[in-house]
Formats: sequence, C-alpha cells, structure tokens
Amino acid sequence: MLVYVLAIIFFAFVSVYYNRFYLHMAQLVGYKPNEFLNWLNKYDRDNFKRNFIFLFLLFISNLFPKDYSSYALLILWIALASINIYTHYNRRKKAKKPLNFTYRAKRLFACALFLNLLLVIISYALFKSPLAFINGLILIQVFISYLMLISLKIMLPIEKKIQQGFINEAREIIKRRKDLLVIGITGSYGKTSTKYFIKTILSEKYNTLMTPESYNTPMGITKVVREQLRDEHEIFVCEMGARYVGDIKELCDIVYPKMGVLTAVGLQHLETMGSQENIKKTKYALIESLPDDGVAFFNGDNDICFELSKRRNIETYVYGTNKKEGINVYATDIKNTREGLKFTVHGDVDGKIVQFECRTKLLGKHNVNNILAGVAVALKLGLSEEEIKRGIEKIEPVPHRLQILDTNNGVTVIDDAFNSNPEGSALALEALSEMDGGKKIIVTPGMIELGEVEYEENKKFGQRIAKTCDYAILVGRKRSIPIVDGLKEENFPEDRIIIVNSLDEATKELSKIVSIGDIVLFENDLPDNYNEN
Repeated sequence: MLVYVLAIIFFAFVSVYYNRFYLHMAQLVGYKPNEFLNWLNKYDRDNFKRNFIFLFLLFISNLFPKDYSSYALLILWIALASINIYTHYNRRKKAKKPLNFTYRAKRLFACALFLNLLLVIISYALFKSPLAFINGLILIQVFISYLMLISLKIMLPIEKKIQQGFINEAREIIKRRKDLLVIGITGSYGKTSTKYFIKTILSEKYNTLMTPESYNTPMGITKVVREQLRDEHEIFVCEMGARYVGDIKELCDIVYPKMGVLTAVGLQHLETMGSQENIKKTKYALIESLPDDGVAFFNGDNDICFELSKRRNIETYVYGTNKKEGINVYATDIKNTREGLKFTVHGDVDGKIVQFECRTKLLGKHNVNNILAGVAVALKLGLSEEEIKRGIEKIEPVPHRLQILDTNNGVTVIDDAFNSNPEGSALALEALSEMDGGKKIIVTPGMIELGEVEYEENKKFGQRIAKTCDYAILVGRKRSIPIVDGLKEENFPEDRIIIVNSLDEATKELSKIVSIGDIVLFENDLPDNYNEN
C-alpha cells in the first residue's frame, strides 16, 4: 500500500508541474489546438528525450527481482523525474509574458488535471500489481503534453459558447453608444505604437479610451469594452490584431469602427496567413467595414498601404515621412538624437493646412510615421496645432519598442526587444546609424515566424548590421547562422561577432566590451514558447 501512496503523491507533483508549463504554452498560442500541436512538434524536442528515458524505465523494471521491482522502479522514477524537472526548470528563461491565470486558464488547467486523475483511477482499477500501476503513471507522464492537447479540444466548444456570450454583451454596449467614435487600428506592424500616439494626442481635447498593451483579440477587446468603457468616454481607440484570415472582420463586427487606420502590410504572420495577398485582404477588412460616412487613414510610406488607399471611395487621408503626390500629412527635417526625435510636420486635412516643429522622446523614422497617423486623425477631429504639439511632447516610448533607457554609466541603451520584423529592424538600425557616440553594439536573436523567407531576411539583417554596428552579439547558435552569413558577406570582422546561448550570457559579454559613450541596441527577444533545440 505504501508504494501506491508514494507513487500517487509524486505523480501529483509531476502532473501539476508539467500541466502548468503546457498551460502556459497553450496560452501563448491563443489556446488553439492546432497551433499547440505545431508547437509540440516544432519546439518541444525535449519531450521526445523524456519519453525515451521513461519508456526505457518500463523496460528495465522487468529485470529486477519481483519482490523489489516496484520499489526499485518507484525510486528510479522519482530520481530521474526530479532531475528532469530540475533541469527543465533551470533551462527555462524568465517569461516575457508570464502565465496569466484567467478564468479560461483555470478551466483548462482543471480539465487537464481531471484527465490525469481519471487515468490514474483507471490505472488503479485495471492494474492489480504496484509495478503495473507505477508503469501506468509513467505512461501518463510520457504523454502529458498530449493530454493538454486533448483538454484544449474538449474545452474548445465550451469556451466558444462562453466567449460568444461576452462578445454579444460587448457588441450591445457599443451599439447603445451612438455618440461614441470608435477608431480601429490594424497593420502588420506599428499598430500598438500608433494606438498609443493617437490616444495621447486626442486626449488633449477628448476623453479617450484605448485597448491597453496588446489587447487586440476578440476577448481582449471585449474585456475592455465590458469593464472599462464609461459614458464619459468620447473616443475608443481599438487595436486589432490578426494571425488568421478573417480575424479583423470578426473584431470589426464587435466594435463597429467609424474611422480606420492601416499602418502597414508586411510579412508578419506569413506562416499563419499563407500568403502576402491573404495578409493584405485581412488587414483591408478594417477599411471595408467602415460605414459610407467613415474615414480611412493609410500609411503612405508602405507601398501596399498606399495602393490600398485608392481602392475604396470614402473620405481618405494618407500620411508619410516623404512628401509625394497623394500624401496629406508628412514630415521634413527628421533627426534621431540621444534625446529623441525632432522634425517638422506639414498637413492638409479637411481643408486645414498646418506646419509646425515637434520634439519627442521617441526614436526611429517609423515613429515619426506613427505620430503622423495621430496628427492626421487629430486634424480631422479638430485639434489645434498647440494641442497636437503638446500631445506629441507627452508621448512616452512604448516599453521595449525603441525605448531609450536611462543609465548611470554614460552608455545609451535602446530597448527594441518586444519583437522584430524586416522593416522594423531596418528602421532600428537606421536610428542607431544617425546617433552620435562611441561604439555601436547590437544584441539580437534575429527574426522568427517569417516562414520560407526567414533565412533570407535574417541574412539581409546581418548585412545591415555590418554597415551600422561595431559589434554584434547574437543569441542562439542555430538562429544566428543566417545573420552570421550576412555579416561575413559584408566582411564584418569575425572577432567582433559574439555568439551566446541566452540574454543573460549576452549581458555578461556586453559588459566586457562596452564603455562610456557607447550605444547598445537590444533588437528583439524570443517568445517564451520558442526553443531552438
């Protein structure tokens, strides 16, 4: 009997640990069973090694004398599983997006634990010997990740029903607010920053609510509408994210935007969208959802956006950092400095012509572009030059997006670690190149989720690094191969290429080469569910 008790207690510990880990991974892929399965196949290679070790345990358990085999197997299992958990725990980096125990996460966790418990009960009922029972528990551990997958599939219809109730409630709240102006923002990149900038500028005149952080999914937006939208709010700035075709249309059917801002159409989420044409159609769904008296705003610096601006016959304004035919709001004299950007705004919106100088704490030409989106919207909504300038000066850098960090050691640190894409990484390097200072150092793992073009884009990234930086610290030995190829093609000194396995290791290497006056760019950080092994 003691064997059964010890085995069950230890299995409970194993079950809670691994189910919590796989719950986190499921949350990071949006609780989508197919994406979770793809993650298991692509990144959870250690699971295969664990399976091999514990299946081997089942084999050798039969080699022990019968009287001692169950105790021997239990001791071996506890020892090996404990070592495995300890190793797994220490190899995991600090989560960029920690597990959030939402009600949905709790329901999924409970379902997974219930499945584990059910299989334990079945094992106890079926197997009449302690040895066979322990074998059953080990088999459950071996396939615990797939039990989470089964739990996802079980909970999916239940969650959809729960979500639909919340969505319907949010939709009714928006419908009742006839006076509320909803501004939808989408794009392959730039949408979160643009949302912050528009909200900050418009707040100089209007009571404005925005979706916080990266709340850009149906449930994220629904939560904001249900819990934060008040009668005093005059404008709701709503970021809209998309990983699959049809996602933007789904969001528009919840909040009914009257203005739409399309920031860019690029390669982000090419793997899940399938083609750039699908990305274009999905993003443009925001503009198609606007009413006939709606207003559309397009980024004229993005060729596809500029092309799309001519497609629908509604009131349309185009913004961009370069003056050309068809641009309504543009900027000149753009300069990146250690204190931030300075530039001059020129605008012609709704018959209102303006020109004024601006300063901001932000860096990067693309941030000027995103600010111009806010200027265009503000001019349309009747803000004065002074209100717009004041709003621009109040804009704080979005955390981890070309954010200048305060240091006490004379080193300028630029944090652009939230994510990276071909266009964004090029703009970050452009900002770095314009700044005066000592050595220019980049710390980066490169770019991910670019599908078939990932190698080529990272190689180009390496070529751009070679033209801007004095040192390159690359995170991930496999991931860095295309970047190194690009660096070498530009004859970048090999002794200035430093390859490490983690951000902590990169920081240690950085401390050996950095000095007063240097500028360090942290470009991209890998997601928590990424593993290159």
